[in-house]
Amino acid sequence: MDYPSSEPVIHVCVLAAGTSSRFGVTKLTQTLNGLPLLQHALIAATGACPERVTLVVGHDQQAVVAASGDLADRTIINDDYRSGMGSSIATAVRTCRKNADAILILLADQPLITAPHLNELIERWSGRNTEIVASHFDGTLGPPILFPSGTYDALGALAGDKGAKSVLTSSDYDVTSVDIPEAGIDVDSPETLRALDRS
Repeated sequence: MDYPSSEPVIHVCVLAAGTSSRFGVTKLTQTLNGLPLLQHALIAATGACPERVTLVVGHDQQAVVAASGDLADRTIINDDYRSGMGSSIATAVRTCRKNADAILILLADQPLITAPHLNELIERWSGRNTEIVASHFDGTLGPPILFPSGTYDALGALAGDKGAKSVLTSSDYDVTSVDIPEAGIDVDSPETLRALDRS
């Protein structure tokens, strides 16, 4: 699908349903530089795609929604969040697929990702519905990732904790990458949060 005369509609889906098992408490409600950790991802998302930000919650959902500061345009619940990230991606895609030509998947615990990073991924996309645009960091590819509409059926069938790696490595799609070292920083321990809070 090409867009010669009109801009594609892109939604950002911020995944915030995880159990924070390695952190010990609900990490997205913890404070980083004066704001709940979750809000850093949401600020990036709203800066890149205003009025098109979906928040996916699950574990401790009331506290996570409160920590969001009403920055998301839509909040959806992944009832199967305990099974892992794949179920959150599938939930997001099933919710947004009718209204979006592409979906940007952003993890809620990637606080160094900014709107310019997301815009770079968007600008790199050709508009083809088989082209994925992924962040490149630490020798690997990962989120934030732009998934076009041609991937929706595969993403909507995801389950468990494998994420979207099977889609990312499928020969059905072309993958373009953007170097975003900041994507390699996710908050999975109190020590990481404290180190970032001091920086």
